[in-house]
Amino acid sequence: MNLPCRFLTSYLLITATVIATVAEVRAAGPPNILLIVSDDQGYNDLGLLGNGIITPALDRLANQGTRLTNFYVSWPACTPSRASLLTGRYPQRNGIYDMIRNEAPDYGHRYTPDEYAVTFERIGGMDDREIIIPAVLKPAGYKSGIYGKWDLGALRRMLPTSRGFDDFYGFVNTGIDYFTHQRYGVDCMFRGLSPTAADKGTYCTYLFQREALRFLDEHAGREPFFLYVPFNAPHNSSSLDPEIRSSVQAPDEFKTLYPAVDVQTKVTDKYRYGTPATVATSQARRRDYRAAVTCMDAAIGEMLDVLEQRQILDNTIVVFFSDNGGSGGADNSPLRGHKAQTWEGGIRVPCIVRWPAGDVTAGVVNDELLTSLELLPSFASAAGAELPADVVLDGFDWWPTIRGQTPSPRKEMFWKRRDQIGARVGRWKWVKMGNDTGLYDLSTDIAEKNDLSESRPEILAMVQDRYAHWLAEMDAAEPRGPFRDF
Repeated sequence: MNLPCRFLTSYLLITATVIATVAEVRAAGPPNILLIVSDDQGYNDLGLLGNGIITPALDRLANQGTRLTNFYVSWPACTPSRASLLTGRYPQRNGIYDMIRNEAPDYGHRYTPDEYAVTFERIGGMDDREIIIPAVLKPAGYKSGIYGKWDLGALRRMLPTSRGFDDFYGFVNTGIDYFTHQRYGVDCMFRGLSPTAADKGTYCTYLFQREALRFLDEHAGREPFFLYVPFNAPHNSSSLDPEIRSSVQAPDEFKTLYPAVDVQTKVTDKYRYGTPATVATSQARRRDYRAAVTCMDAAIGEMLDVLEQRQILDNTIVVFFSDNGGSGGADNSPLRGHKAQTWEGGIRVPCIVRWPAGDVTAGVVNDELLTSLELLPSFASAAGAELPADVVLDGFDWWPTIRGQTPSPRKEMFWKRRDQIGARVGRWKWVKMGNDTGLYDLSTDIAEKNDLSESRPEILAMVQDRYAHWLAEMDAAEPRGPFRDF
């Protein structure tokens, strides 16, 4: 390596720092990992950002860890985003590049159990050749549990305990009624490989909290663990009742933490089915959304308290983010757009990382370009686990960047949702949302207001060329189901 002296000195200092940090972490023992994912939470929906939402546990995480402001997920809605964070692979590479859901309930159709059993929402799932985080960590001695939203297949061979998790309690598809645990009338809660209706009537955030705390009681302090808690809060409720479906269900004790809403419902002639329909007002929807977030936050606080009581919180990697941009009552400001779009508001999400024993600095804001694709290789690195052989990963070990030691190696990120495109190269981003398209300089225009396509055609051509190169790479990748034809 022929480096000038000044660069060689810097290189040696950085290398020595990284080696010292790794040695200190290993001396503390393998870290535990707590991964918390919310559902459709807005970019600005953290209490510490000052919009009035109540999130003391998430604020605590941010004050004791590093908050990422330039963090992206790989798709602007549920299923592909979740497959990517678990595999470290783009949706177009791992095969989950659209939703595993049925469209008929969007128009008021209620499935019978026999009819539902043969629909795509029931039989679709992640390709069984894909390797996910718990399977990578298991050889390193980790116990793993998932409590909440799976969304990657409902058949036994597709469920979490068939993919590397040791324990599972939750629902298997994109959304449920928070109390009946049904999706448009179909029971959806599972324990392990078996459906269950034992807890019907109990608010599901309380159930996921209960199961996560049970897992911690069994494993925290005894062996390294990977605990994945993918809440469905604050996703809109899945119900054929327009009044329920048009908002987020939340317990009254959390609704009362917010200003009272004078008018809870309204009648509308513009609804996807069954007009006229009684739906929640925008004020009620905003209040309910915030209450659901605060309830989830309380559950997160309970988990942190248990880890602290066991004196293992500081050597537990805690990562929190939303699976995609906010919708409904969410606040995505200052970003443009929302869930299901490739504007920043659909793909850039709040993210917090806490790990004091791993030299993650408290109270820091990190603006480096990072994504959910980085989770699998980063968790494996921290745990001393081997990465899967012969698997192409689209992420990397983010710890040097999280610690502020090196800039992010990531210079590009790409998104494709049907005919919607997003391509980021450095500070430049090209968006194509149907007929609405533009080029934006995110270093000065995070809100994507000033289209530079005409004034910077050479930049537009460069970003489009990089997107075409990425798309060709995805098309040439070893094919995976369930959508791809092979």
